[in-house]
Amino acid sequence: MRERTRAFLAHRHFQRFIVGVILVNAGTLGLETFPAVVERHGPLLTVIDHLALYIFTAELAAKVYVERAAFVRDPWNLFDTAIVAVAFASTAGGLSVLRSLRILRALRLLSVVPSLRRVVSALLRAMPGMTSIVVLLSLVLYVAAVMATKLYGQSAPNRFGSLPTSLFTLYQTMTGDDWGNIAREVMSRHPSAWIFFTIFILVCTFVVLNLFMAVVVSAMDEENAEERAALEDTTAHTQRILDELAELRKEVAELRLRAESAAGAAAVVSESRTRPRAARRRGR
Repeated sequence: MRERTRAFLAHRHFQRFIVGVILVNAGTLGLETFPAVVERHGPLLTVIDHLALYIFTAELAAKVYVERAAFVRDPWNLFDTAIVAVAFASTAGGLSVLRSLRILRALRLLSVVPSLRRVVSALLRAMPGMTSIVVLLSLVLYVAAVMATKLYGQSAPNRFGSLPTSLFTLYQTMTGDDWGNIAREVMSRHPSAWIFFTIFILVCTFVVLNLFMAVVVSAMDEENAEERAALEDTTAHTQRILDELAELRKEVAELRLRAESAAGAAAVVSESRTRPRAARRRGR
């Protein structure tokens, strides 16, 4: 029974069904943000929401039955359990904050869709490398904010009047949000300020931020390489099993042929011995 349940959970049709339930549930939760839709179809949306939650709960219960102790050793199972637990808390509670957490059920796509799971795994793998880049970026921001506060704090107090204000302005500049107007406002009193902004944008946007992309891409390449290696190992193991089966079949065929040959030879010998006896009996 357990093996049948395992095969049912791993079947692609069941996986597609779960993906469909997640998408439908996410769509109904989005429709609940429209007051007119809630007024006309509120009970139906609630029924669909509860039905999706029960399906997710039944799936988790089946996984616990199949995997037993191994269930808690899989991080994705713990992630799904946390999402469903939050969904039950939001259903039981009346707070709008808890009810808004129901949309977290859409995140179950991360554990159901293999491609999304690989992306998340790559991001987690890239975290150690990204930590060093975050420290570097923070250092560059801090140095630039101190310089900007001292250089342009008096002429542009609303942009660089204090260190926290300068940090926010430079972060806005780094993201490319309206940085042109910020630079023009400062350059109206400091014409050479373009040098500061150009160097800052080149260092932060075109160097440091691209390092994030490089680390993530490298982690994704490693993840794909490991999957390919695992697939090749599985294929090689399967091929070895098939080769061994072919050799066993060949040996069995040879043994059968030898047995048939031995049986034929024994029959000939037995017949050759019985013929003289029969001839002597006839002579008598």
